[in-house]
Amino acid sequence: MLNFLPGALTGSLSFLLYIINTLFWLVPILVFSLCKALVPLASWQKIFSYLLDQMASNWVLFNTFNQKLFTKTKMNVTGLEKLKMQDWYLVISNHQSWVDILVLQRVLHGQIPFLKFFLKKELIYVPFLGLAWWALDFPFMKRYSQPFLKKNPHLRGKDIETTKKACEKFKHKPVSVMNFIEGTRYTAKKHKKQNSPFDRLLKPKAGGIGFVLQAMKGNLSKVVNVSIYYPDGIPTFFDFLSGKVKRVSVAIETQDIDDSLKGDYVNDRAYKIQFQKWVNQLWLDKDKKMLQLEEQANKEM
Repeated sequence: MLNFLPGALTGSLSFLLYIINTLFWLVPILVFSLCKALVPLASWQKIFSYLLDQMASNWVLFNTFNQKLFTKTKMNVTGLEKLKMQDWYLVISNHQSWVDILVLQRVLHGQIPFLKFFLKKELIYVPFLGLAWWALDFPFMKRYSQPFLKKNPHLRGKDIETTKKACEKFKHKPVSVMNFIEGTRYTAKKHKKQNSPFDRLLKPKAGGIGFVLQAMKGNLSKVVNVSIYYPDGIPTFFDFLSGKVKRVSVAIETQDIDDSLKGDYVNDRAYKIQFQKWVNQLWLDKDKKMLQLEEQANKEM
C-alpha cells in the first residue's frame, strides 16, 4: 500500500514499525516470562507457554502486515498443503541471509506451531531477550569441540544431556524445532573455503539435528525441509525492508521421521554414519531443488 515511497524512506518507516511491534509485545512477554519463572507449577507453566507462544505468534503476524504494507515482495511458495498445526516438526533450511528468518516466519505462520530456533547457551544472558527466549521455550545448546573434550573427558556426553533437557518441554504440546544445519550463512567466500561439493549450498552439519532427534526420543514426527531462493540475489535485511526484494521462491518438502532416522547419534557409530549419509543426500537433493527454483524464476521474468 505504501510501496510507492522512496526505498530509503520505506526501509526506515518499516524498520521503525518493527521496533514498535517488538517493544509492544516484548513488555507482556517479559511480564509473563517472570510469572513463568516464579510459578514452578507444571500446569501453570503450560498455560504460560501457550500464552507466550500466542503473543510471539501475534508479533510475527504484525511483522507480515508490515511487510505487505511497505513492499510488493511476492512469495512463491509450494508444499504448504501437507502441513498442520497439530503436529511435531523438525524444520531445516538453507541459510543465506537474516531475511531467511522473516521469510520462514511469514510462510509457515498458521501452518505449523510457532518456530523454536536453537540458540547458543551464552545468549540466555542477553538482557531482556534472553529471558524472553527462555520463556518461549527456545532451546539453548552447549556444544563442545573434539579437542576440548579430549582435554576435558569428564564433559563427554554433557552436550547431549543439555539438548535433552532443552527438548523435554516439547513433548507435551505440538512444536516446530528449527535448525539451520549449514551452521552459518552462505557466502561465495565460505563456499570456496569449504570446497563445498554443492553448487549453491554450504556443507551441512548432521550433529545438531542428530542430537535433537535423539533427545526427543521419537516425539518429532516429520521433517519440514525448506529451500529458499532469492531470484534477484541474496538480500540484506535493509534491502528487504526497502522493497528491493521483488520475489522469493520457497519450496517446502515434508517427510516422515521413520525408524531409520531414530537412534543414538552419540554412541552408535553405524547409525551416525547412516544419518550423516541421509543428511548429505538431503542436501544433494536440495542443491538440485535450488537449480529448479532458479530455472523456474528465470522463466517467469
